[in-house]
Amino acid sequence: MNPFTDFFATPQPLEAHAPVLMVVGPLVAACAAGLSPNGRWAWVISVGGAVFAAWMALALAGSVAREGVVTYALGGFAPPMGIAFRIDALGSMFALLVSVMGVMAALVSGHSLNAEIRTDKHTLVQAGFLLCLSGLLGITATGDAFNAFVFLEISSIASYALIATGAARDRRALPAAFNSLVMGTIGATFFVLGIGFLYAATGTLNMEDMAARLATLETSRAAQAGFALVVAGLGLKAAMFPLHLWLPGAYAHAPTAAAIFLSATATKAAIYLLARFVFGVFGTDMAFTETFLIWVAAPLATAAAIICSAQAIHQTELRRILAYSSVAQTGYVLLGLATGRIAGLSAGFFHLFNHALMIAALFMAVGGLARRGSGRTLSDFAGAGLSAPWTMAAFGIATLSLAGAPLTAGLLSKWMLVEAMIARGWIWAVVAIAIVSLLTIIYAWRMLEAVFFRARPEGADAVREAPPGVLVPLWALAIANVWFGIDASLPVGLAEAGARAVTGAPP
Repeated sequence: MNPFTDFFATPQPLEAHAPVLMVVGPLVAACAAGLSPNGRWAWVISVGGAVFAAWMALALAGSVAREGVVTYALGGFAPPMGIAFRIDALGSMFALLVSVMGVMAALVSGHSLNAEIRTDKHTLVQAGFLLCLSGLLGITATGDAFNAFVFLEISSIASYALIATGAARDRRALPAAFNSLVMGTIGATFFVLGIGFLYAATGTLNMEDMAARLATLETSRAAQAGFALVVAGLGLKAAMFPLHLWLPGAYAHAPTAAAIFLSATATKAAIYLLARFVFGVFGTDMAFTETFLIWVAAPLATAAAIICSAQAIHQTELRRILAYSSVAQTGYVLLGLATGRIAGLSAGFFHLFNHALMIAALFMAVGGLARRGSGRTLSDFAGAGLSAPWTMAAFGIATLSLAGAPLTAGLLSKWMLVEAMIARGWIWAVVAIAIVSLLTIIYAWRMLEAVFFRARPEGADAVREAPPGVLVPLWALAIANVWFGIDASLPVGLAEAGARAVTGAPP
């Protein structure tokens, strides 16, 4: 049962327009933030825009729970001729995730930007953040393939700019942003070419209508070429191994608020779009879809989880450990999706939800201390557990969740993945998950050992607690990691409903 069935966040007239308001709200706020007189006003507008988007996403979650699918025809022109937003249970789950993470990042940005970005640039950074938020929410809402490309590029272009602003703190942000731009542009080119082939094969851009027509065109070369190009393009955007090399630099050198938001949402939105096309548009009944899942997605996901976990062990910079860990955890998610079964998809989406909570909390804690002590490497954070106990306690909880410790959300989603692999008969995948879990414990222990069991080096900068504006959202995420490790009914319910919605299985 969807937990939002009896949830009413707004009056009905406002709820009816929630799909478009969820996207337009941050877009309008981006314009207002860019034109605001100073950074403080821009921050207020940013928080307000993110909160409004989360409010609309909550209202939309209630509508989807009651109606199954919410369709909003723009301009009153019904699809497939008109452009429409179409939100089902999976889109609703991702909209909630993106908007809530947007609120968290917006709250932290008020403090982090002061330490990392020139004051006269704050208005533009907040505008870029809101533009990225609007684009990602548009991805979750649109039912049109070409508009999915448009929203994907809106969010991507904004993210490149956000990453580049980290140059004020670390000059390596500039090549990281350039690498992201180049790889993202290649991915976008593949994706839009794929959409072109699909349009040539079906004569429509509406994804629901496209799926109905593709069901009769399995032998179409244009459809197969479109599938390959779409998967390649979204694989680049999602940092699917071995197309992930742009991601570690981007996450490691971006400003704290951008790293929090992008690590929790950007690749997740690309994975959402990939699942939407593979399962919702093409479907697993097509032979080439099944071939891709078994012989391409599953091996690459396993390789990502193992190789990138091993790479994380050998990193010395804390942010780079988290960046490589993100690619490895994405491997877990894609492995669940590769099963093509409801259980696997549910486990994958559940782990994706949990990873967003973990990684946002970890980047938030690291950024909260770095702004006070300019730390990068593990040795820079040595002894921080004693100097900043509240910040590092939350960091420790998120790290334990990442390692899959008992009573944390990370353990439950990994256990669901193991059950899904056993049900699929993929014992080799269970062995791979065990290996990755061991590697994760190793680099998680390296982080915990540095923070809690090392003495502060003589002459090192003092480490102080993160400010209250960081501690509040940080502990909200830390508590969520524990809460959903004890009672996971909410994210599991959302994940299962999303898996059934994208595959067309009955609820």
